[in-house]
Amino acid sequence: MRYPINYGWIEVVQGDISTEDTEAIVNAANNHFWMGGGVAGAIKRNGGEGIEREAMAQGPAEIGQAILTSGGNLKAKYVIHAAVMGQDLHTDPDKIKRSTISALQLAEKKQILSVSFPALGTGVGAFSVYHCAKIMITEAIEFLMISKHLQLVRFVLFDKDTFDAFEQELKLQFSAKRH
Repeated sequence: MRYPINYGWIEVVQGDISTEDTEAIVNAANNHFWMGGGVAGAIKRNGGEGIEREAMAQGPAEIGQAILTSGGNLKAKYVIHAAVMGQDLHTDPDKIKRSTISALQLAEKKQILSVSFPALGTGVGAFSVYHCAKIMITEAIEFLMISKHLQLVRFVLFDKDTFDAFEQELKLQFSAKRH
């Protein structure tokens, strides 16, 4: 599913974010940037341990902040590590919102044209996929309305339930903006 927003696009697809060919992918990170399981584990497995070393050298960071590393062996040139949780691996709506905004702002600052996001905080953070979808899609739409460089925000969801939640939220928000 793909919708135009200003001069860009927002998409929702099902798949493995570590295989995406957007210029950057986002890692749902902790604020020390060590990469365990879930999205971070897939990125580390497919992109190489150098990504984790690069990220950890920039930590710790404040929860809600984002940092940039190379993409290692990934198709993506960069990985944006969004610190959506601390060492306790718990998150909340404010942390997800701040992390999403920080990742989008960093992409814009680095003049990145396309970025793929996972559902931040819904894995080990155990946050509701429905609430996450509402927060992240709202922020992506608002950001694309003012973006000068970023042209594509893609949400790449690993499982069908999360994909369905994001697809439903995007349809809802896009139809609301049109009426």
